[in-house]
Parts: sequence; C-alpha cells; structure tokens
Amino acid sequence: MSTTPTEGMKIPRIERMSEEPCVTLIGIAGAGKTTLGKLIANRLGWAQVDTDRLLEAYYGLPLQSLLDELGLDTFLHIEEHLVAHLMFNRTIIATGGSVVYSPQAVRRLKSFGPIIHLHLNLETFIRRVGDASGRALCIGDKSHEELYRERLPLYEAAADFTVRTDELSVEACAERIINWLAAQSIPGEEKA
Repeated sequence: MSTTPTEGMKIPRIERMSEEPCVTLIGIAGAGKTTLGKLIANRLGWAQVDTDRLLEAYYGLPLQSLLDELGLDTFLHIEEHLVAHLMFNRTIIATGGSVVYSPQAVRRLKSFGPIIHLHLNLETFIRRVGDASGRALCIGDKSHEELYRERLPLYEAAADFTVRTDELSVEACAERIINWLAAQSIPGEEKA
C-alpha cells in the first residue's frame, strides 16, 4: 500500500474562518429562488445551496416522491430539522417554499443573515406552477389560492427585504438584491 502525503497527518481543526453572513431567499414555488440564488451567488463569489436539493440528496429521492412517501407533516418536520441544523457562511440559501411554516427554521435562517422574500402575485404563481406536476408543492388539500394566501403573511413576516419577481427580469431582480445587500454593508466580491 502506498503512502499518501496526508496519511498519518493530523488534520487541524479550523474554527469558522469567516463570519460573513448568508442570504436566504424565501417565497412561493415559482418565485425564482433557485434561479436567482445561483445568479446572485455567482455575482458575489459565494456558494449557493438549495435546501430542497439537500433533502433529495440526503434521502436519495426526488422531492415529490419524498413528500408522497412521508406525508406532509413528516416532510415539514424533516425540512425544519435540516434547516435548523445548517451551518454556512458566504452562502445564498434558496429554501423550499414551505420553510416559513417552522418558526425554528426561520429563526435559524435569520441567525445567518438577511432573509429576502421573492414575491409574485397570485396569477403569476398559478401560471408558473400550473398543476404542479413534477414539483413538490406542499399543498395538502388546499387550492393554489388558499396556499398562496396562507403563506404570503408568513413570507412577509420573515423577510428583511422583498423583491417582486413578477415585475422585473431575473437580472434586474439580482441587481436590486445585490444593491440592497451593499447598502446593508453585506460584503461580496461582485463580478461583472
């Protein structure tokens, strides 16, 4: 067996090297959390994490299959647990739309830094998600309109800043968020 340069070497424990905050994107399905998250992270030179993709990676199932297999209550519980135990710096966090049902998860996200609500109107939400096929929409027995009206005040209560993604292009939304972050003295390495 060959010896590698790190064999037998103690890996030093490194405390958090950066205390730079994270930015969390919340909003209803179809608001653009993943798309904007990737764009903003790239522009700032930060990491990007999608909590729905983390759940899929952990369980090895597509989100809809996970929701179907576990049921809504258990799904919301595991989403809360995952978010409550995240540990990141310099990361744009795109959450699942249902994260706002958990006060514990919202508190955890606020401890990382600002929460930005990506808002769109009801008509745009319904048009973008359609019948929600292929999308894990934690809707239970509610209509799209009931879900929207139930969540909107939760998003508004959690948010430090809101951007209307139904009125602006993706680029314009990213620019508005980056400008707001700069005004809040949140660092980033903005790239052209």
